[in-house]
Amino acid sequence: MTTPVTVRTDILIIGAGVCGSALAWELARRGRTVLVLEAGAIAGGASGGPGKRGVRANGRDVRELPLVRRAYELWPTLADLLDGETGFERIGHLELVERPEDDARAEARLAEQRRHGIPTELLAEAELRALEPDLAAGVRAALHCPLDGVADHTATTHAYARAAERCGATFSTATRATQLVGEAGRVRAAVTAEGDRIEIGTAVVVAANQGVADLVSPLGTHLPTFPVLPQVLITRPLVRPVVRHLIGHAHRRLALKALPDGALMITGGWLGMWNAERRAGEPVAEAVAANLAEAIEVYPCLDGTELAMAVADRTESVAPDLVPIIDVVPGLPNCLFATGWSGHGWAIAPAVAELLATWLIRGDRPAALAPFAIARPTPTSSR
Repeated sequence: MTTPVTVRTDILIIGAGVCGSALAWELARRGRTVLVLEAGAIAGGASGGPGKRGVRANGRDVRELPLVRRAYELWPTLADLLDGETGFERIGHLELVERPEDDARAEARLAEQRRHGIPTELLAEAELRALEPDLAAGVRAALHCPLDGVADHTATTHAYARAAERCGATFSTATRATQLVGEAGRVRAAVTAEGDRIEIGTAVVVAANQGVADLVSPLGTHLPTFPVLPQVLITRPLVRPVVRHLIGHAHRRLALKALPDGALMITGGWLGMWNAERRAGEPVAEAVAANLAEAIEVYPCLDGTELAMAVADRTESVAPDLVPIIDVVPGLPNCLFATGWSGHGWAIAPAVAELLATWLIRGDRPAALAPFAIARPTPTSSR
């Protein structure tokens, strides 16, 4: 049995996904002493896995658009800043429209995104076919955001962590935080599963995805988030390119991304299930078949395509309104948390980390993060 130890740090971050790793870099490069605790491995949860993730503004909740606008500025130079691979490509996003009843919503999204400085155009059928010639005949139009793109989530998260370490941050993996200790209006320490105590000088940021709820609940903050297991399908490499842009859909549960090896990544909100015996998430055969069928409906030439992989093994935290929750524990102003990413925290992560670092250093919540407080009204929007 090892003897518990006491460690001291200025700022403690719990969770080494993209949010925690990016925040560690933002703080360490500004001269702060940072320790990151990660229960598993860096990018071992929702920030890792196969394929690429969308870096998109198209189709987002209006509250997230200012963050995407800032992220647009950060993503193109991020690899150089981190001196690491991100896999970012600005290929554009198309939200496809098939049904006439979706036209009004597309028009509303067009106006809303333009109001927030997001370049967007509504393409008629002929313009759309010039960009995506393999689409099914029933696809009538699309919202096009040319500045949207994709990035490699696993590579980017590791690049952030390595850059943070070069700036002096410390990462402790396979180290699970089990308790936050609040005393006299502040969180003073964190306790690990091994019994070690981390004394906190300035602040703690809990960015451990679904694990956030368990850590802040004993402090009196009960989060409404719940876990899901998003399904990811990867095809075998295709004979020729079929999908040329990042693809979403106005009413189908479908998202498509072409991968560098010629394979296709198929997602769209289909979920796996938890296998209690294996203690792991796994895909559901019916959901796999349905997701693939949706892809074939939109791109008929995919009929007969074989899957190389179907996984649903990485838990994501979801908020009731599908918008992240980024806030401070009431009565404990040095305890911040970020969770409820709902599958679309990836693209905005560079902007969120920048704003969280500013919050910690200046002591005031940035206005761009105010809409993500626990108590918030839902704005009227086209979502």
